[in-house]
Amino acid sequence: MAEYKGIKGFKVQYLSADPSDPNIGQTWYNSTSKDLKYTGVTTAASWATGNNMNTATAYLAGAGTQTAALAFGGNNPSPVSSATEEYDGNSWTSSNPLNTARNELAGAGTQTAALAFGGYNGTARIGATEEYDGNSWANSNSLNTVRQQASGAGTQTAALAFGGETPPITGATEEYNGTSWTNSNSLNTARKASGGAGIQTSALVFGGSTTSPVIPGITGATEEYNGTSWANSNNLNTTRLSVVGAGIQTAALAFGGTTGTPTGATEEYDGTSWTSSPASMATARTELAEAGTQTAALAFGGETPPITAATEEFTITGTAGIKTITVS
Repeated sequence: MAEYKGIKGFKVQYLSADPSDPNIGQTWYNSTSKDLKYTGVTTAASWATGNNMNTATAYLAGAGTQTAALAFGGNNPSPVSSATEEYDGNSWTSSNPLNTARNELAGAGTQTAALAFGGYNGTARIGATEEYDGNSWANSNSLNTVRQQASGAGTQTAALAFGGETPPITGATEEYNGTSWTNSNSLNTARKASGGAGIQTSALVFGGSTTSPVIPGITGATEEYNGTSWANSNNLNTTRLSVVGAGIQTAALAFGGTTGTPTGATEEYDGTSWTSSPASMATARTELAEAGTQTAALAFGGETPPITAATEEFTITGTAGIKTITVS
């Protein structure tokens, strides 16, 4: 029979206590606890406070990454805003405003190539679409279905819009090609104020509300888009609306929103199911915006109440951790 030494080239250490500073991959037998142990990588998630936005804003949209994010539109506290701010991983800087002031809009893309679409201009729901080039906004073709509280995913030249309220609440899905919007297959569950993540051909929707008023219709339903149609997946653990998301379809993050009360709850999606994270935002809030990925996300703005300028950064880091080998 092959021994561990013959396979790995060294014997398993026989120790009375775990080493104080073991190397990743190190294996030993603890004679006191009578356990076979090794050092693997343990992941830890956390939210850290960043510098506030220049203007406290809620009902806004976001785009970009944790170190290069964009915030635009919303209430601050004027009913509708056109304000735009850029985040460099440390602080926020004001940029040129949207052409159409609005709140409850959706966004996609990056800090230097963002897309804003839909929303409410203070008088009516709109389908107005604008493209940002890192300096200013330019008008483009409108959504086919005028709506507010829609969700977005993708890039400036390949974006996806889904859900929202026209009225009524809709599951309408549209694809943007950098010039115009084309209708696609609707969500299985029509909803508004849901979270979104991913790209145009591989998107994710979760949470939201299926009714107006919103509280009776809060849902945790999750759906995946394959570029043509939506398929149901496993629900969020914390049912909520006005939740936001970051990442891709197989590695997404959901955070914030309201269950009737603003929450800082955070969940990770692996392409099949959601896992509640031990890390929760320091500022529980709803109607916030987001940027980034599952392992490096950004939360900013929202309402606690009151309307807040708070910014938080989410990270998942790998550290050495002692693990026990269980044999059954």
